[in-house]
Amino acid sequence: MVDCQIRTFGVTDHAVIARFLEVPRERFVPAAQQALAYSDLSLAIADAAPGGESRRLLAPMVLARLLQDAAVRKEDKVLDVAPGTGYSTAILAGLADRVTALEADAKLKAVIKSNLAACGFDDIPVIAGPLPDGVAEHAPFDVVFVNAATEGRLDRLFAQLSEGGRLITLSRAPSDPDRFACHAIRFEKIAGQISSRMLFDAAAPLLSAFREAPHFVF
Repeated sequence: MVDCQIRTFGVTDHAVIARFLEVPRERFVPAAQQALAYSDLSLAIADAAPGGESRRLLAPMVLARLLQDAAVRKEDKVLDVAPGTGYSTAILAGLADRVTALEADAKLKAVIKSNLAACGFDDIPVIAGPLPDGVAEHAPFDVVFVNAATEGRLDRLFAQLSEGGRLITLSRAPSDPDRFACHAIRFEKIAGQISSRMLFDAAAPLLSAFREAPHFVF
């Protein structure tokens, strides 16, 4: 996975690569997907998803590239939004000083806590709550990492960034007919203002919590 997918997708950060070598991805995928744990696929975690929403872990090469572009430092405080079963949280735990995971409901919270504990991470806060709201009581964050495509509704997460903080997500235009086509985007807070930079094209499902409200034109 590391040699054939991650390194060949432009990931050269030694710390990021080391985490992908250290964290067992098979621990974070459903039993039915075990044989595909190290494939170049985004894997369905439907049996852990709330409300029947289709949820997937990002493909390893996409996740690794996003984490590299987040430029996580050892002193950083990170909010990991929608980690699904906690794989990205476990990766981030070895890159940053502190990580908080935010998921949509108590079922996913329990899955994440169990998986993290199995990897030796018993002290990572895992919060259940609305994803666009972030975790204001733990803010500010140096990095906010969103594990899926978004159309908007990022304002509260932007507000929880520290000065110089980065928000990484996969952005999809509401009008795009391809429900998986999106762009990796790095947002950064500089002097209180949010700037953005497109990183690369990717594919990821949209999180309904970040779906842009319809606009009516008369």
